[in-house]
Amino acid sequence: MNLATASLIRFVRLPALLLLLLAASGCSSLASSATGKLANNLSAAILNQDDPETVEQGMPAYLLMIDGLIDGDAQNENMLIAGSKLYGSYAAAFVKDADRAKRLARKARSYSDRALCVHEARLCNIWDRPFDDFARAMGSLKAGDVPVIYASGAAWAGWIQANSSDWNAFAALPKVKAVMVRVVELDEGYSHGEAHLYLGVLATLLPPALGGKPEEGRVHFERAIELSGGHDLMDKVEYARRYARITYNRPLHDRLLQEVLGADPAAPGLTLSNVLAQRQARELLAGAESYF
Repeated sequence: MNLATASLIRFVRLPALLLLLLAASGCSSLASSATGKLANNLSAAILNQDDPETVEQGMPAYLLMIDGLIDGDAQNENMLIAGSKLYGSYAAAFVKDADRAKRLARKARSYSDRALCVHEARLCNIWDRPFDDFARAMGSLKAGDVPVIYASGAAWAGWIQANSSDWNAFAALPKVKAVMVRVVELDEGYSHGEAHLYLGVLATLLPPALGGKPEEGRVHFERAIELSGGHDLMDKVEYARRYARITYNRPLHDRLLQEVLGADPAAPGLTLSNVLAQRQARELLAGAESYF
């Protein structure tokens, strides 16, 4: 065992040792607070990393650690949400094997489903209900429910993406849209306005001739950019990929992507996403001549 491996093992064992000590002293609430803070700090460290390869190589250990933390505190809503985000982000950004991506996206969805149930009993198994029941439940939610329903909608969107070869998976898309619409209604600036980004993508999945709504998508993309102050570079990448390409607007396409490449990717909570956005912008620009 080399020094790096030994250090990693010590790092992974540390939270378990901390929990054991706290439990032995009877400080269960302190243990829950400590592990919840650790999960949040872990998520923040990943999101603020500017080297995607470091994240890609290190994430499996982090995923195992968050699994262990959740096993030790199964009713911790914040930890379940953190686990859902970590699994979903890793599957979407780094996993190329289709079967593996499906498994990881399913785990993200499972954690977000459990978080809903912990948050409020009436939200248990809500995704299994008919759409009308689902929509009524969304309409009854308040601003304090936004973090858990947004995490749930994002996890389900990631699961649909991972199962894009299965048309049955797309049956959940109207529910994802209902979640994001409700998030916008309750707190449109939540998570840098990302609900608008989701709604923009949903509106532009299809060309206009097949029911797509590119102008509706454009409004959402521009609002997402406004709400993030232009710091979330993925907004402009998706705006170019989804709207500018579907409407064959080459000047807008190239302008948006050049703005992404010219921006500083460092931004709290967005650095990793922005670095990946810049890589995608280069790829889209490189392929623009053959597309337009």
